[in-house]
Amino acid sequence: MKITAAVLDELGADFSLRPLELADPAPGEVLVEIVGVGLCHTDLAVQHGHLPFPFPAVVGHEGSGVVRAVGAGVTKVVLGDPVALTFNSCGACPECLAGTPAYCARFMEVNFGGVGADGATRLYDGATSVGSNFFGQSSFATYALAHEANVVKVPDGVPLELVGPLGCGVQTGAGAVLNSLNCPAGSSLLVTGGGSVGLSAVMAARVRELSTIIVVEPVAARRDLALLLGATHVIDPAEGDIAGQVRAIIPGGVKFAVDTTAAAPVLAAVLASLAQQGEFGMVGVPADPTAALTVGLLEMQARGLRFRGIVEGDSNPDVFIPQLVELFRSGEFPLDRLITTMPFSRINEAIAAQARGDAVKIVLTHG
Repeated sequence: MKITAAVLDELGADFSLRPLELADPAPGEVLVEIVGVGLCHTDLAVQHGHLPFPFPAVVGHEGSGVVRAVGAGVTKVVLGDPVALTFNSCGACPECLAGTPAYCARFMEVNFGGVGADGATRLYDGATSVGSNFFGQSSFATYALAHEANVVKVPDGVPLELVGPLGCGVQTGAGAVLNSLNCPAGSSLLVTGGGSVGLSAVMAARVRELSTIIVVEPVAARRDLALLLGATHVIDPAEGDIAGQVRAIIPGGVKFAVDTTAAAPVLAAVLASLAQQGEFGMVGVPADPTAALTVGLLEMQARGLRFRGIVEGDSNPDVFIPQLVELFRSGEFPLDRLITTMPFSRINEAIAAQARGDAVKIVLTHG
C-alpha cells in the first residue's frame, strides 16, 4: 500500500516527506494507522550516526494508532483496536521468557536490523529498499507495520495522541523508578535531566510517595514544570557544583539517582551525590558509543554503591503500559503535561523546537 513517510536519506540530513510502498503484514505482523508519534532522542541518534541503522531510513518508535490489518497467527489484537507501539523483542530467548523483554538477547537485531523477521525490507521507494522495522515499527509515517510482540491495546477513550510516548521515553523514566530501582516510599531521588524521560521519573516518584525528589535541569521552564509534577527541589547546573547543591538539600546524599544525560561530568556529579549504599541507574544514551564510566573502585566498594544500566525502564510493556494508562486516567500520572502536538508535516521544525527546549515531548499528529 502507498503511505507517506519521513525519510532520512543520509547521515545528518533533514527528514523528507514522500510516498513509499509498505508491504502487506507478514505472519505475526500488525498494520497500524498512525494517529500520533512521539519525537524521541533515539530517533535523532540515527539521524546523527549515534545508532546503527541502514539508510535511506524511516525511524519513529513512539507510535500510536488503530489496527487496520493483522497477519496470520495474530491473536493479541483485532481490527479497530487502539494501540500503543513499543520496542520489539524476540519472545523466545531466556530474557523474554522470564518477562524481561527489554533485555532481549536479540534486541539490536530485531530493533535496528532495518528489515522484518524474514530478512526482507518492509518499505520501498520505487525499486529502492528503505530501512524499516525501526524498533519493530518505523512509525514516522501514516501507516506502520509492527509485530504482535510490540503492540499494546489501550482502553477506548484514552487520547491516542498521548499514549505513543508510553512506548519508550515515558516507560523508561517511570520504569526506572518503579521497576528498575524500585524506590520505596519515603526515600530520596536525584534526577539529572528534565526532559520527558526525567520528568516521567519525577511523576513516578510522586506516585511512589518519595520524600525528596531533586531535579537537575538547565532550562528554567522545565525546572518549573518539574516542581509542578512533584519535584521537591530543582537545581540549575549553571549555579555551580551539582553534588554540593544536592548535599545542601540532603547532607547525607540521595539514596537513588536516575541519569538521563549520559554526560561524563554529570555522571561524576551523580556519583558524588549518592548516600552510602546509594543506587544509580543510567538511562541516557551516550553520543559517543565508546564512552566509559570512570569510578574509583575502592570508593565504589567502601561506600557500597551500586550502578546499573537501564533499558526501557525494565518494562514488560504488556503489563506496564496499561498500568501507566490507568495512573493517567486516575490523575496520578499527568502525562498530558509533557506533550505538545505538532502536525507531522512539520517534523523538522519540531526537532528544532524540541532541541531549543521549547517543548518537553513533541508528538507529531496526522490529520
